[in-house]
Amino acid sequence: MGRAFRIYLAGESVLICRQCGNHLAVSEGVMSKQFTGQHGRALLVQQVVNTYTGDAEDRDMRTGRHTVRDVFCRVCHTTLGWKYDFAFEHDQKYKEGKYILEREMITEKPESKRDLGRPRIEEIPVRELLARV
Repeated sequence: MGRAFRIYLAGESVLICRQCGNHLAVSEGVMSKQFTGQHGRALLVQQVVNTYTGDAEDRDMRTGRHTVRDVFCRVCHTTLGWKYDFAFEHDQKYKEGKYILEREMITEKPESKRDLGRPRIEEIPVRELLARV
């Protein structure tokens, strides 16, 4: 096995894992804040980083039947939400390939001014991250 590298994001604010502080997504990638997860309010996000997914399974949800995969933090292995693989309802197809991050499992960290002399590990501009989708 090789060494896993983490991606550090830059943007107006960064969504991070509440348990370990791992960077997950940028606030500019949030498509909707009007979702509900297992633990309350949730966000629909275009892309996430530093995560891995579980096995696909069909679930009956409020908006119909979907094939989803649980999403886990790559650092602390906390369940953060899920990824939509397939929507059975035609009007729910826009969710395919998108992620749900539960507010209870994440927190938002505003971008702060960093010391110019301090080296950065890796920084990906928001436009480049969203272009990968």
